[in-house]
Amino acid sequence: MKVLIADDSKAMRMIVLRTLRQSGLQIDDVLEAEDGAQALAAVPTFGPDLILSDWNMPNMTGIEFLANLRATGNRTTFGFVTSESNPAMKEQAIAEGAAFLLTKPFDAERLAEVVGAVVG
Repeated sequence: MKVLIADDSKAMRMIVLRTLRQSGLQIDDVLEAEDGAQALAAVPTFGPDLILSDWNMPNMTGIEFLANLRATGNRTTFGFVTSESNPAMKEQAIAEGAAFLLTKPFDAERLAEVVGAVVG
C-alpha cells in the first residue's frame, strides 16, 4: 500500500510513519507532504492508496485538501489524524468524503484498527 502523510510537523509525520509501520499493515511506499497544497500536487504522480492528513496546516488545511481532492474526482481513501476533534469537525470531514478522523495521540493498535477497517 502507498501512503501519503500530510502534516506541517516533521516530528508528527515521523510519529505517524513509525506507528503505521508498527501497525502490521502492509506499507510499500510512503510520501510526506508539509501541507495540503504540497500533498494535493503530489497525488497525481504518487498515486497513494491511503492519505493520512492533519487538519490544521499552513497554505492549505487538511479539509481544504480533501475538498480539492474530491473536486478532481479522486476517491482515494482519506483519513484525518489530528489533535483537534469535535462533532462538527467530524461531521464536516465525513461530509467531504473522509473515511475517518483519528484523534492524536493514538497507538499502533488503534491506527491498525481504524485504517484496516477502511483499506482491508
